Amino acid sequence: MERPEIIDEEHIFDGRAIISETDTKGIITFANRKFCEIAGYTPAELKGQPHNVIRHPDMPKAAFAQMWETIQSGQSWHGLVKNLRKDGRYYWVDTEVTPVKNEAGEITGYIAARKPASRKNITEIIETYKLMKEKES
Repeated sequence: MERPEIIDEEHIFDGRAIISETDTKGIITFANRKFCEIAGYTPAELKGQPHNVIRHPDMPKAAFAQMWETIQSGQSWHGLVKNLRKDGRYYWVDTEVTPVKNEAGEITGYIAARKPASRKNITEIIETYKLMKEKES
């Protein structure tokens, strides 16, 4: 079986950000057209699914635990994420997740904006994520 290939993020993003929104449990409530295109899913396939439907198995659980801790505290989280497309290929994104709050200041959901991650940042984080994954075993 061939190893899935990385997609050409710079080309496929075409200068646009990918955006998604979730409820407080991480269930997708909105995905913009570019997100659907890059992930290889239709909007109907994504809406109502847990956001981790696109989580690549190389991603350490600890990275997401830290993200959840940060956003549930009302702060924004920034990091690099390796995502899995529907067709098995993958792509790296530079991600910012921000809590959405109602008038009373209560968190009602989250919005994530992503752009292509730089090759330099990907190279720097791969080893860190590999070590984090090894600690999970």
